[in-house]
Amino acid sequence: MTELLDAAAAWDRLRRIRTTDEALAAGMVADGDGGLRWQQPAASEALELAGRYLPLCLAGPRVAVAQLGQSLDGFIATRTGDADYVTGEEDRCHLHRLRALSDAVVVGAGTAVADDPRLTVRACAGDNPVRVVLDPRGRVPRGSGVFTDGAAPTLWVVGPEVTPTAPGTGTEVLVLPDAAAFAPERLLTALARRGLGRVLIEGGGVTVSRFLQERALHRLYVTVAPVLLGDGIPGLRFPGTPVMREALRPPLRRTLLGEDTLFELELRPGGGPSGGTGSGGRAG
Repeated sequence: MTELLDAAAAWDRLRRIRTTDEALAAGMVADGDGGLRWQQPAASEALELAGRYLPLCLAGPRVAVAQLGQSLDGFIATRTGDADYVTGEEDRCHLHRLRALSDAVVVGAGTAVADDPRLTVRACAGDNPVRVVLDPRGRVPRGSGVFTDGAAPTLWVVGPEVTPTAPGTGTEVLVLPDAAAFAPERLLTALARRGLGRVLIEGGGVTVSRFLQERALHRLYVTVAPVLLGDGIPGLRFPGTPVMREALRPPLRRTLLGEDTLFELELRPGGGPSGGTGSGGRAG
């Protein structure tokens, strides 16, 4: 009798897949509809993991995705900045899986200052991505965990007026020449030159909104929790259209994560110039 593929084994295989050949070697076969499925019998959780993450695994060497967790009324934290936690444990695991599938995880200075996030993979199996802190004016405290905990490599991206001294072991400083170099596409290109082509934009709302506004994202994951905050720190905010029919309506998939609902929006096809060989709250 063939052993049933469980969720842990399925995830262990998925997180190592980057090409169709690697997917086939990991035990997947063509499903007859242009996609891939597990060849051996699989538990429902293993099937769900493949459906949710295989498209990202096969998105190619250059792909930018973003994740936010928010309330029903669109806030990622209360007005005092409390975000522990807007969404539940299943969404936290989803976020950590996105980290594990990425070369780099990016946060802006505001999130780094407010949350002092770890940005590591802890809720699932996987390797830590490089932590990238966008800090044009050098306002993130030098004693922040991302600079001092040694848990994962950190790239501190600063402007030309910041003294380029690494604040801690395992932290590298990247000095960009001017404000224009922080533009999303230019930043992604600079990261790709360093071998960081698969990038997760994690926070906060301002940074994710800027990447979305400038069409730099291939996928956007938004997890909505069944909670109303009334006011607080907003998630997505960018100049909108005055005409409803011109609003962004990208293809999407919906998934339940416990009490939360995950929306996966496909903003751009493929995964960047190289294409690949294959066919979501505040940071923590």
